[in-house]
Amino acid sequence: MFGAGAMTNSISEIRDTDLMFVTGSNTTEAHPIIAMEMKRARQRGAKLIVADPRAIWMAEIADLHLQLRPGTDVWLLNAMAHVIVTEDLADRKFIDEHTEQFENVRENVLKYTPEEAEKVTGVPAGDIRKAARMYAGTRKAGIYYTLGITEHTHGTDNVYCLANLTLMTGHLGVRSAGMNPLRGQNNVQGANDAGATPTFYPGYQKVTDDDVRRKFERHWGVELSPDDGMNLNVMMKEMARGKIKGMFVMGEDIVISEPNVSQVEKGLNHCEFLACQEIFHNLTTGFADVVFPATCFAEKDGVFTNSDRRVQRVRKAVDPPGQAREDWRILCDLARAAGYPMPDYSDPAEIYAEMAAVTPKVAGISHERLDERPRGLQWPCPDPEHEGTPTLHLDGPLIGKAQFQAVEYRPSDELPDDDYPLVLSTGRTLYHYNAATQTRRDPGPVAKQSENFIEIHRRDARKLGLEDGERVRVVSRRGAIEARAWITPRVRPGCTWMPMHFAESRANLLTNDAGDAVTGTGEYKVCAVRVEALKAATV
Repeated sequence: MFGAGAMTNSISEIRDTDLMFVTGSNTTEAHPIIAMEMKRARQRGAKLIVADPRAIWMAEIADLHLQLRPGTDVWLLNAMAHVIVTEDLADRKFIDEHTEQFENVRENVLKYTPEEAEKVTGVPAGDIRKAARMYAGTRKAGIYYTLGITEHTHGTDNVYCLANLTLMTGHLGVRSAGMNPLRGQNNVQGANDAGATPTFYPGYQKVTDDDVRRKFERHWGVELSPDDGMNLNVMMKEMARGKIKGMFVMGEDIVISEPNVSQVEKGLNHCEFLACQEIFHNLTTGFADVVFPATCFAEKDGVFTNSDRRVQRVRKAVDPPGQAREDWRILCDLARAAGYPMPDYSDPAEIYAEMAAVTPKVAGISHERLDERPRGLQWPCPDPEHEGTPTLHLDGPLIGKAQFQAVEYRPSDELPDDDYPLVLSTGRTLYHYNAATQTRRDPGPVAKQSENFIEIHRRDARKLGLEDGERVRVVSRRGAIEARAWITPRVRPGCTWMPMHFAESRANLLTNDAGDAVTGTGEYKVCAVRVEALKAATV
């Protein structure tokens, strides 16, 4: 909608913002460094709105906590847009000069009144109105979101709604404002920038664009497909159907991280050949025919690109153990073994220079320049004289005219019923990291959090006769696991929450692999479950 898939603003700008709208992000636990900047801004006097089904720590210090029902984000955000439109709070000058299709959104949101939104979301209409007025009435107002927004069957719709709010209030191209997706790992942004998606070459150049494809064909000396590839969710389903015969898994424990992992295991058993590239053995490497031992971040040179598009150097600190090798060396050898004449690169700097030569967004970035800049360079950085771009869209949207997107509410794929009366959402905790391949090998995090748990509201616990700390069985249509009950007011009645880090109690045995129509992202944040006391559970 804007012309770049990344944070529009810099992390350092957060401390100077006047209002933070944090939605679908448990920032203090999943992004603690960014949360520190938010705390500084709050101490300086910035306002804070939090939209989250749980009473996360950020909600405790917020001016306003919109505790919506899971999966009702479109209703909430459209209702905020309704207030902005009907109370004439929109920035008409920005809209007229820099956007298209506003009228479609304006007409659409008229029916999403705060009073009707309250019935769907559970958020009081008065709070919705207050949030909209606070956000629209503040010049330096930034939106910060992550997987709580995207991990839905309507995740893309949620993002469209946030972008609509950003555009109709003119918060794009303003320092300490904008729309800012927070990446969950240290180089997720860099991996996407480098083309680790099924739809883009490096720098978000479309696979389906004939001119782009021909450019890469000339550069790489090979014929390329004109079609998009499969997204991850589709790959897992096709593998379970026996349609994928071989797979290469690099740096991911898909038997823990993917939704509905019993289907993933079924697919891996169908798969005729599986290769893994990893720094530790995990559940997925147990299915592998070949495991390539790779190096961790401290054992190699290269670059990381963080959430705010900042490319920074990574330098080797220690030698890799045993047979471990740098990822790029393994991949180059595999390419040559498969018949492609991969160049004989001397180091990662040469590889990055090749990417920069065909990627306009990073054409001015090199290892040599980064060596002189400890704080890195932020793309777009189109030439070697450019100093990078801390804030995007200062001269208007990168694509010329930003595109509003009218969005209709669609309920989540799986809602509670008599057999599965509770909603389960999953996520991360402060003490562990994704599949916990690394953190559960360290005694410190394990001492802090040694086993899986499920948060459940005391009202639901009373109905089920549960006591705090009791071991329970959690059951969905896809599987069952055991965990310890944590009875808490952090979750709404009718809702539960679990972390996804524990191999012996995998939350993703329960979650729904129904995917977003555009990205394929699974609906980790909404699935129907029941909770049983182990003493009453049947096998």
